Amino acid sequence: MFGYVRPPLDGLPQEDAERFRRAYCGLCHALSRRGAAARCVLNYDFTLLAILLSDGEGASDKRRCIVRPVRPRPVLSPTAALELAADESLILAYWKLRDNVRDDGLAKGLASRTACAFLRGAYENAASDRPEFAGRVRAQLDVLRGMEAERVASIDAPADAFAALLRDAARDVAPAARRRVLEEILYHLGRWVYLIDAADDLKQDAASGAYNPVALRYGLSGGRWTDAARQEFSVVLSHSLQRIAAAFELWDFGAWNPLLERIFYSGLFQVSRAVLDGAFHKKRIESEANE
Repeated sequence: MFGYVRPPLDGLPQEDAERFRRAYCGLCHALSRRGAAARCVLNYDFTLLAILLSDGEGASDKRRCIVRPVRPRPVLSPTAALELAADESLILAYWKLRDNVRDDGLAKGLASRTACAFLRGAYENAASDRPEFAGRVRAQLDVLRGMEAERVASIDAPADAFAALLRDAARDVAPAARRRVLEEILYHLGRWVYLIDAADDLKQDAASGAYNPVALRYGLSGGRWTDAARQEFSVVLSHSLQRIAAAFELWDFGAWNPLLERIFYSGLFQVSRAVLDGAFHKKRIESEANE
Protein backbone atom coordinates (compact mmCIF):
# COMPACT_ATOMS: atom_id res chain seq x y z
CA MET A 1 0.00 0.00 0.00
CA PHE A 2 2.38 2.64 -1.18
CA GLY A 3 0.84 5.67 -2.81
CA TYR A 4 -2.27 4.46 -4.61
CA VAL A 5 -5.07 5.09 -2.11
CA ARG A 6 -6.60 8.47 -2.86
CA PRO A 7 -9.56 9.41 -0.66
CA PRO A 8 -11.63 12.03 -2.53
CA LEU A 9 -11.44 14.57 0.30
CA ASP A 10 -12.52 17.49 -1.86
CA GLY A 11 -15.76 15.70 -2.73
CA LEU A 12 -16.63 14.47 0.77
CA PRO A 13 -19.02 16.16 3.20
CA GLN A 14 -16.97 18.25 5.60
CA GLU A 15 -17.77 15.96 8.54
CA ASP A 16 -16.35 12.90 6.75
CA ALA A 17 -13.30 14.78 5.47
CA GLU A 18 -12.55 15.97 9.00
CA ARG A 19 -13.01 12.43 10.30
CA PHE A 20 -10.36 11.22 7.85
CA ARG A 21 -8.00 14.02 8.88
CA ARG A 22 -8.38 13.03 12.54
CA ALA A 23 -7.43 9.46 11.63
CA TYR A 24 -4.46 10.67 9.55
CA CYS A 25 -3.19 12.83 12.41
CA GLY A 26 -3.92 10.13 14.99
CA LEU A 27 -1.80 7.66 13.03
CA CYS A 28 0.97 10.26 12.77
CA HIS A 29 1.09 10.60 16.55
CA ALA A 30 0.98 6.81 16.96
CA LEU A 31 3.94 6.47 14.59
CA SER A 32 5.90 9.12 16.48
CA ARG A 33 5.80 6.94 19.59
CA ARG A 34 8.01 4.42 17.71
CA GLY A 35 10.63 7.09 17.04
CA ALA A 36 10.79 10.50 15.38
CA ALA A 37 11.73 9.01 12.00
CA ALA A 38 8.60 6.86 11.92
CA ARG A 39 6.42 9.79 10.84
CA CYS A 40 8.10 9.59 7.44
CA VAL A 41 6.04 6.52 6.48
CA LEU A 42 2.71 8.30 7.08
CA ASN A 43 0.49 8.26 4.01
CA TYR A 44 -3.12 7.78 2.94
CA ASP A 45 -2.59 4.05 2.33
CA PHE A 46 -1.65 3.38 5.94
CA THR A 47 -4.39 5.70 7.19
CA LEU A 48 -6.87 3.46 5.36
CA LEU A 49 -5.32 0.47 7.14
CA ALA A 50 -5.80 2.24 10.49
CA ILE A 51 -9.44 2.99 9.67
CA LEU A 52 -10.16 -0.59 8.65
CA LEU A 53 -8.58 -1.96 11.82
CA SER A 54 -10.52 0.51 14.00
CA ASP A 55 -13.75 -0.78 15.49
CA GLY A 56 -15.68 2.48 15.13
CA GLU A 57 -14.31 6.00 15.12
CA GLY A 58 -13.33 6.26 18.78
CA ALA A 59 -12.72 9.40 20.81
CA SER A 60 -10.77 12.47 19.72
CA ASP A 61 -8.62 14.99 21.52
CA LYS A 62 -6.47 17.95 20.49
CA ARG A 63 -2.72 17.83 20.04
CA ARG A 64 -0.10 20.02 18.48
CA CYS A 65 1.09 19.03 15.01
CA ILE A 66 4.76 18.92 14.07
CA VAL A 67 3.88 20.59 10.74
CA ARG A 68 1.64 23.28 12.26
CA PRO A 69 2.70 23.50 15.93
CA VAL A 70 1.00 26.77 16.89
CA ARG A 71 -2.61 25.61 17.16
CA PRO A 72 -3.65 22.19 18.53
CA ARG A 73 -5.47 20.00 16.01
CA PRO A 74 -8.17 17.37 16.57
CA VAL A 75 -6.74 13.84 16.32
CA LEU A 76 -8.03 10.36 17.08
CA SER A 77 -7.10 9.36 20.60
CA PRO A 78 -4.71 6.41 21.01
CA THR A 79 -6.38 3.03 20.58
CA ALA A 80 -5.16 -0.54 20.20
CA ALA A 81 -6.13 -0.36 16.50
CA LEU A 82 -4.05 2.78 15.89
CA GLU A 83 -1.08 1.21 17.67
CA LEU A 84 -1.44 -1.95 15.56
CA ALA A 85 -1.74 0.07 12.35
CA ALA A 86 1.34 2.12 13.27
CA ASP A 87 3.46 -0.99 13.91
CA GLU A 88 2.26 -2.79 10.78
CA SER A 89 2.73 0.33 8.64
CA LEU A 90 6.33 0.66 9.79
CA ILE A 91 7.05 -3.01 9.18
CA LEU A 92 5.54 -2.90 5.68
CA ALA A 93 7.30 0.35 4.77
CA TYR A 94 10.68 -0.81 6.06
CA TRP A 95 10.65 -4.07 4.11
CA LYS A 96 9.43 -2.26 1.02
CA LEU A 97 12.48 -0.01 1.29
CA ARG A 98 14.74 -3.03 1.78
CA ASP A 99 13.23 -4.51 -1.36
CA ASN A 100 13.92 -1.25 -3.22
CA VAL A 101 17.57 -1.39 -2.15
CA ARG A 102 17.90 -4.84 -3.67
CA ASP A 103 16.10 -3.89 -6.88
CA ASP A 104 17.75 -0.53 -7.50
CA GLY A 105 21.39 -1.47 -7.11
CA LEU A 106 24.20 0.51 -5.51
CA ALA A 107 23.75 3.97 -7.05
CA LYS A 108 19.98 4.18 -7.54
CA GLY A 109 19.33 2.44 -4.22
CA LEU A 110 21.18 5.07 -2.18
CA ALA A 111 18.00 6.93 -1.21
CA SER A 112 16.26 3.74 -0.09
CA ARG A 113 19.38 2.59 1.76
CA THR A 114 19.54 5.92 3.60
CA ALA A 115 15.84 5.72 4.45
CA CYS A 116 16.29 2.18 5.79
CA ALA A 117 19.06 3.33 8.10
CA PHE A 118 16.95 6.29 9.19
CA LEU A 119 13.96 4.04 9.99
CA ARG A 120 15.79 1.09 11.49
CA GLY A 121 15.31 2.08 15.14
CA ALA A 122 11.58 2.71 14.69
CA TYR A 123 11.24 -0.53 12.74
CA GLU A 124 12.95 -2.50 15.48
CA ASN A 125 10.56 -1.00 18.05
CA ALA A 126 7.57 -2.04 15.93
CA ALA A 127 8.95 -5.48 15.09
CA SER A 128 9.68 -6.23 18.75
CA ASP A 129 6.00 -5.65 19.50
CA ARG A 130 4.75 -7.56 16.41
CA PRO A 131 7.41 -10.24 15.79
CA GLU A 132 5.00 -12.66 14.10
CA PHE A 133 3.76 -10.08 11.62
CA ALA A 134 7.31 -8.92 10.87
CA GLY A 135 8.34 -12.51 10.25
CA ARG A 136 5.41 -13.18 7.94
CA VAL A 137 6.11 -10.01 5.93
CA ARG A 138 9.73 -10.99 5.47
CA ALA A 139 8.78 -14.56 4.50
CA GLN A 140 6.21 -13.43 1.93
CA LEU A 141 8.64 -10.95 0.40
CA ASP A 142 11.17 -13.78 0.09
CA VAL A 143 8.55 -15.78 -1.83
CA LEU A 144 7.89 -12.76 -4.02
CA ARG A 145 11.59 -12.19 -4.67
CA GLY A 146 11.94 -15.82 -5.74
CA MET A 147 9.25 -15.33 -8.36
CA GLU A 148 10.89 -12.12 -9.53
CA ALA A 149 14.25 -13.89 -9.85
CA GLU A 150 12.60 -16.60 -11.97
CA ARG A 151 10.80 -13.87 -13.97
CA VAL A 152 7.51 -15.70 -13.59
CA ALA A 153 5.26 -14.72 -16.51
CA SER A 154 2.12 -14.64 -14.39
CA ILE A 155 0.25 -11.83 -12.74
CA ASP A 156 -1.67 -14.10 -10.38
CA ALA A 157 1.20 -15.80 -8.51
CA PRO A 158 3.17 -12.68 -7.45
CA ALA A 159 -0.01 -10.68 -6.84
CA ASP A 160 -1.23 -13.46 -4.55
CA ALA A 161 2.04 -13.43 -2.60
CA PHE A 162 1.74 -9.70 -1.96
CA ALA A 163 -1.99 -9.93 -1.23
CA ALA A 164 -1.41 -12.65 1.38
CA LEU A 165 1.14 -10.38 3.05
CA LEU A 166 -1.41 -7.57 3.43
CA ARG A 167 -4.21 -9.94 4.47
CA ASP A 168 -2.10 -10.93 7.48
CA ALA A 169 -2.49 -7.40 8.88
CA ALA A 170 -5.95 -8.46 10.12
CA ARG A 171 -4.93 -11.82 11.56
CA ASP A 172 -5.43 -10.75 15.19
CA VAL A 173 -8.73 -8.88 14.69
CA ALA A 174 -11.80 -10.09 16.61
CA PRO A 175 -14.52 -11.23 16.32
CA ALA A 176 -13.94 -13.89 13.68
CA ALA A 177 -16.68 -12.59 11.35
CA ARG A 178 -15.09 -9.13 11.25
CA ARG A 179 -11.64 -10.65 10.76
CA ARG A 180 -12.83 -12.60 7.72
CA VAL A 181 -14.32 -9.45 6.18
CA LEU A 182 -11.11 -7.48 6.75
CA GLU A 183 -8.93 -10.30 5.44
CA GLU A 184 -10.99 -10.38 2.23
CA ILE A 185 -10.81 -6.60 1.81
CA LEU A 186 -7.07 -6.46 2.53
CA TYR A 187 -6.29 -9.46 0.34
CA HIS A 188 -7.93 -7.95 -2.74
CA LEU A 189 -6.62 -4.49 -1.91
CA GLY A 190 -3.10 -5.97 -1.78
CA ARG A 191 -3.66 -7.76 -5.06
CA TRP A 192 -4.90 -4.55 -6.69
CA VAL A 193 -1.97 -2.53 -5.27
CA TYR A 194 0.59 -5.00 -6.60
CA LEU A 195 -0.95 -5.06 -10.06
CA ILE A 196 -1.52 -1.32 -10.32
CA ASP A 197 2.06 -0.70 -9.20
CA ALA A 198 3.35 -3.03 -11.92
CA ALA A 199 1.21 -1.23 -14.49
CA ASP A 200 2.40 2.15 -13.25
CA ASP A 201 6.05 1.03 -13.58
CA LEU A 202 5.76 -0.37 -17.11
CA LYS A 203 7.90 2.27 -18.83
CA GLN A 204 10.44 2.49 -16.01
CA ASP A 205 10.87 -1.29 -15.86
CA ALA A 206 11.12 -1.53 -19.66
CA ALA A 207 13.95 1.00 -19.62
CA SER A 208 15.84 -0.70 -16.77
CA GLY A 209 15.09 -4.31 -17.66
CA ALA A 210 13.52 -4.92 -14.25
CA TYR A 211 10.99 -7.69 -13.72
CA ASN A 212 7.43 -6.68 -14.53
CA PRO A 213 4.78 -9.40 -14.47
CA VAL A 214 2.26 -7.32 -16.41
CA ALA A 215 4.68 -6.81 -19.31
CA LEU A 216 5.55 -10.51 -19.36
CA ARG A 217 1.96 -11.70 -19.07
CA TYR A 218 0.72 -9.58 -21.95
CA GLY A 219 3.87 -9.63 -24.07
CA LEU A 220 4.31 -5.86 -23.92
CA SER A 221 7.47 -4.15 -25.16
CA GLY A 222 8.86 -0.69 -24.55
CA GLY A 223 6.40 -0.12 -21.70
CA ARG A 224 3.54 0.39 -24.15
CA TRP A 225 0.08 -1.10 -23.89
CA THR A 226 -1.80 -2.73 -26.72
CA ASP A 227 -5.51 -1.96 -26.79
CA ALA A 228 -6.42 -5.60 -26.16
CA ALA A 229 -4.01 -5.93 -23.21
CA ARG A 230 -5.19 -2.70 -21.64
CA GLN A 231 -8.81 -3.79 -21.85
CA GLU A 232 -8.13 -7.26 -20.43
CA PHE A 233 -6.01 -5.89 -17.60
CA SER A 234 -8.69 -3.32 -16.74
CA VAL A 235 -11.12 -6.20 -16.20
CA VAL A 236 -8.61 -7.90 -13.89
CA LEU A 237 -8.26 -4.73 -11.79
CA SER A 238 -12.01 -4.22 -11.66
CA HIS A 239 -12.50 -7.79 -10.43
CA SER A 240 -10.33 -7.13 -7.37
CA LEU A 241 -12.14 -3.86 -6.65
CA GLN A 242 -15.51 -5.56 -6.96
CA ARG A 243 -14.41 -8.20 -4.47
CA ILE A 244 -13.37 -5.43 -2.06
CA ALA A 245 -16.78 -3.81 -2.41
CA ALA A 246 -18.60 -7.11 -1.91
CA ALA A 247 -16.68 -7.80 1.32
CA PHE A 248 -17.23 -4.23 2.52
CA GLU A 249 -20.99 -4.75 2.28
CA LEU A 250 -20.79 -7.61 4.78
CA TRP A 251 -19.83 -5.43 7.74
CA ASP A 252 -21.07 -2.19 9.28
CA PHE A 253 -18.10 0.15 9.65
CA GLY A 254 -20.23 2.75 11.42
CA ALA A 255 -19.07 6.34 11.04
CA TRP A 256 -16.43 5.24 8.52
CA ASN A 257 -18.99 3.89 6.02
CA PRO A 258 -19.38 7.06 3.86
CA LEU A 259 -15.60 7.54 3.54
CA LEU A 260 -14.93 3.87 2.77
CA GLU A 261 -17.73 3.84 0.19
CA ARG A 262 -16.11 6.75 -1.64
CA ILE A 263 -12.68 5.10 -1.57
CA PHE A 264 -13.85 1.63 -2.61
CA TYR A 265 -16.56 2.60 -5.10
CA SER A 266 -14.91 5.55 -6.83
CA GLY A 267 -11.44 6.51 -5.57
CA LEU A 268 -9.66 3.25 -6.43
CA PHE A 269 -11.45 2.96 -9.78
CA GLN A 270 -10.29 6.50 -10.63
CA VAL A 271 -6.69 5.53 -9.83
CA SER A 272 -7.01 2.46 -12.08
CA ARG A 273 -8.16 4.61 -14.98
CA ALA A 274 -5.46 7.22 -14.40
CA VAL A 275 -2.68 4.61 -14.34
CA LEU A 276 -3.92 2.90 -17.51
CA ASP A 277 -4.24 6.30 -19.22
CA GLY A 278 -0.74 7.34 -18.14
CA ALA A 279 -2.13 10.27 -16.14
CA PHE A 280 -1.31 9.10 -12.61
CA HIS A 281 1.32 10.92 -10.55
CA LYS A 282 2.39 8.71 -7.66
CA LYS A 283 4.57 11.24 -5.90
CA ARG A 284 1.86 13.79 -5.33
CA ILE A 285 2.30 15.46 -1.95
CA GLU A 286 -0.45 14.46 0.46
CA SER A 287 -1.23 17.97 1.65
CA GLU A 288 -5.01 17.89 1.93
CA ALA A 289 -5.01 16.10 5.27
CA ASN A 290 -2.79 18.79 6.75
CA GLU A 291 -4.91 21.73 5.70
